[in-house]
Amino acid sequence: MKIPAILFFVIFSLNNLFAEAPEKIIQEINDIISGITSSTKMAIMIYDPLTQDTLVCINHTESMIPASNTKLFTTATALELMGGNHLLSTKILADDDEISDGIIEGNIYIKGFGNPSFSSEDLDKLVNQLYQFGLRKVTGNVVGDDTYFDNVYSRDDWISEERANVKLPPISALVIDRNRTIVTKKRRGKYRNYFVNVDNPPLFAAKKLREKLISYGVEVIGNSISGIADENARLLIESSIELRKLLKETNKSSDNFYAECLFKTLGSVYSGQQGNSFFSTQAILNYIEDNSIYSNGTKIVDGSGISRFDQVTAGALVGLLEKVYFNIKQFDDFFNSLSIAGVDGTLKKRMIGTAAENNFRGKTGTLNGVSSLAGYVTTANDDDLIVCIMFEFTSGGANKYKNIQDKIIEILAGWKN
Repeated sequence: MKIPAILFFVIFSLNNLFAEAPEKIIQEINDIISGITSSTKMAIMIYDPLTQDTLVCINHTESMIPASNTKLFTTATALELMGGNHLLSTKILADDDEISDGIIEGNIYIKGFGNPSFSSEDLDKLVNQLYQFGLRKVTGNVVGDDTYFDNVYSRDDWISEERANVKLPPISALVIDRNRTIVTKKRRGKYRNYFVNVDNPPLFAAKKLREKLISYGVEVIGNSISGIADENARLLIESSIELRKLLKETNKSSDNFYAECLFKTLGSVYSGQQGNSFFSTQAILNYIEDNSIYSNGTKIVDGSGISRFDQVTAGALVGLLEKVYFNIKQFDDFFNSLSIAGVDGTLKKRMIGTAAENNFRGKTGTLNGVSSLAGYVTTANDDDLIVCIMFEFTSGGANKYKNIQDKIIEILAGWKN
């Protein structure tokens, strides 16, 4: 069943929702969405933040599955709490406060503070520097410490009745190589490499550090264990990523693992305690409340949007984007983290050759039967608009709805009085 065009105009002319938009634009958008069946849930909101005019408003208070548009709440809250300069670190510490003799008398620790990008290559650089500093012996154990977060590593364990289609490696404060390792197995007469999620991230990291130290010729007397760094342990060296860089990698590529690690970091920073999903959710809900963002129908259970239990309205997403738009401290870092139509990220192959190319900045969201898109577009009149278009569907396929989203944004980008 199609939405009758006449009914569409009657409903919205009565509510005066298109008063600020030219009739031609309204007609074009109406034509684009007129083929959508009644079984499809739809929400569209187009808003001018400078004039505060709502140009198009369809079901903007309808609670829907946002998919990866959830990351907009995660990353905006992170900027609010920490700022773009904030460093997420992986640190190597030691019991010994004097290692000029080349010996650590006691344990050496590797402790994570929410840096999800730390890799074997980064670890090699740190150990190489320690060796250059003269380190030759560790008398104690090599200890992996991930207590900056709780040890609830699986989203299925912190989200009640969660059965996500997308499985992630363990979400932990201490990460090496995305908490995955490569194993080689023989299949059909050939040896093949496979990524396998690690079971115990702090122990995995401790083993990697011990192996790396030994490979450089450092004698390690003790074993690899998981534990807690002594509160008086001395910082030897660290590797960090700036929050603004992490946001780019999280939003542009819609990196679910990074988003979930950042989600737990929010919990720790917000509470001043060990990061967990409860504190993380409270951090985001507090951000929504403090910024007077429309909150009815909003439910956040994770940082990435993988969960179908996440519920957000188009009004809430537009409200979020509006608040960031007027936040001088946050806007550049947030805006630069979004995918650019026709240029990079999840929008790299979309809207190419149109007025929206290298213009629209946004975040996509895709799950089975879900397609959402929200962001900023500049019209041919050089006016900035905030756009949110969400669909939940049972037929037609994701590409159909992505094409509808693209056509609407392309119309807006070419809009000229």
